[in-house]
Amino acid sequence: MKYRREFFRQLIHATGIVFVILAGYLDTTSMIILSLAAAICGEIIFQLDRRFYLPFFSVILRGCRRDDTERGFIYYFIGMTLTYSLFGFNMAVANAAIIILTLGDSLSTIIGRRYGKHPLPLKHDKSIEGSAAFFAAGFLGSLFFIEPIHALTGAITGMLVEAYTPVEDNIVIPLVVGAILLI
Repeated sequence: MKYRREFFRQLIHATGIVFVILAGYLDTTSMIILSLAAAICGEIIFQLDRRFYLPFFSVILRGCRRDDTERGFIYYFIGMTLTYSLFGFNMAVANAAIIILTLGDSLSTIIGRRYGKHPLPLKHDKSIEGSAAFFAAGFLGSLFFIEPIHALTGAITGMLVEAYTPVEDNIVIPLVVGAILLI
């Protein structure tokens, strides 16, 4: 996959920060509904795009998806919905978990694909450089919501989950990070 396409894809992924900003103005229930609505709308648009050309949406979807079955952006909103559902009683934790996913996952891919030279142990398709970028972005972003020691813990957890999870990281990262932050 070309770096330029992946870079654009990750920039779109990072726009999920808008939801975290909105969480500062909306209650938990509204964030759950908004995230779920985004997942449902995303799936509808995804299905329509497979059959028809949709101005604006098809340009974005076809220009940045990895393959015809990829639903990462839908899983992102499902992960967000679950995170607000489970951790919405503590919005600082919920938002930190989501920002760690949003910034960490995006920058780990951008940096890892471009500059990754040293593979991770037991996971040779991921790089130390990408994981370091995940950690740095997740740590710095989560400092807006939680104390430094918790931001450190959350960023390390997110980095490890992103690197080694065998399942969809857009769902798993914020859930595991949120759970660890509450311990």
